[in-house]
Amino acid sequence: MQQQSIIRVAILDDDQEIRELLCILLNKSEGFKCAAVYNSCDEALRSIENDLPDILLLDIEMPDKDGIESLKEIKLAYPSVEIMMLTVYSDSEKIFQSLRAGASGYLLKKSPSYRLLNAIREAYEGGVPFSGEVARKVLQYFQAPIQNHSSNLSDRELEVLKALIEGHSTKAISEKLFVSTHTVRFHLHNIYVKLHVNSRTEAVAKVLRSKLF
Repeated sequence: MQQQSIIRVAILDDDQEIRELLCILLNKSEGFKCAAVYNSCDEALRSIENDLPDILLLDIEMPDKDGIESLKEIKLAYPSVEIMMLTVYSDSEKIFQSLRAGASGYLLKKSPSYRLLNAIREAYEGGVPFSGEVARKVLQYFQAPIQNHSSNLSDRELEVLKALIEGHSTKAISEKLFVSTHTVRFHLHNIYVKLHVNSRTEAVAKVLRSKLF
C-alpha cells in the first residue's frame, strides 16, 4: 500500500498563540507537518525559500503589511507555494481581493479543526476550498459572470466551472458529476483554452474580473 504523502504547511500570522495552536494541530494530525511559522511577511520572504512548504496559511490582518499584499509578493516570488487565507474577515471585498491575488482558498479562523485539515488537503490536491459562508457569497457573486461565459462553454463545461468555483478538486468534481477524473481534466483543459487562462485559480479570477470590471 502506497504511503500517504505528508503535507508540509507553513503559518504566517502575527498572533503567537494562533501560530502555536495551528502548529500543534498539524503535527498531531496524520499526513500533516508544520514546516515553519512566521510572524511577518518580511520574515516569510527572507526564510521560506530555505524549505518551501506545500501550503502557506496566511492571515489578512498583519502589523507590517496587509495580508493580501503579502499574498501577492510571496506568490510572485514562490509561485509553486499554494497560499490559503485563514482569517476572521468574511466580507466580500477581502474574499474577492484574495482570490484575484491568487489565493488557493479562503477559510475563517472559527472553522473547526477537521474542516481546516480537510481544506488544506483540498488545496494540496488542486481544489480551492472555502468556509461555508464564504462559499455562499462567492457562488452568489459569480452567478452572473458564469452566465456571461455560458455562450462559450458547453453545458458540461459550465457544470465543471461551477464545481471549480465551489472549491472542488478534480477528484471531487468527478464524484460530483459521476464522470472519470480524465474526463474532468479534459473539460478543465477546454475551459482554460476558452477563458484564455492556465490554471483553476486563474479561471476563478477571470470570471471574477468579468464581474468587477
